[in-house]
Amino acid sequence: MAWNKEGLRFGCTQCGKCCTGTPGYVWVNKREIAEMATFLKISPEEFVKKYTREVDGHLALLEDAKNYDCVFLKDGKTCTLYGSRPTQCRTYPWWPENVKSKEAWEEEGKRCEGINHPDAPLISFEEIKKGLNQNRE
Repeated sequence: MAWNKEGLRFGCTQCGKCCTGTPGYVWVNKREIAEMATFLKISPEEFVKKYTREVDGHLALLEDAKNYDCVFLKDGKTCTLYGSRPTQCRTYPWWPENVKSKEAWEEEGKRCEGINHPDAPLISFEEIKKGLNQNRE
């Protein structure tokens, strides 16, 4: 990761593009399920039944089968759980695959308008590492 030791420009524009358009998985754990269920004022059991699917013994949030929107994406861009979203969502774009090289970062920037946006703040290398470490917990 030495290529980005000066930091990277990123500012979330809440465009919702990271939450749609590509099949994938947003993995959730018991703590995250409890937090989201509390936010929605339902039981964790009801949350699991209503909003998750099991994949290889792990739970992932549901997505729309037609457009791959996250089940919590409203109007194609607004997360209805934003304050209680899972760690995987909170730490985007600080995922290993996005910051492994300048080319990977720029490729992800084609999908995310907040990456390298001219008005985006410069995020320090230390903050980037914190995001990467949260994904390992």
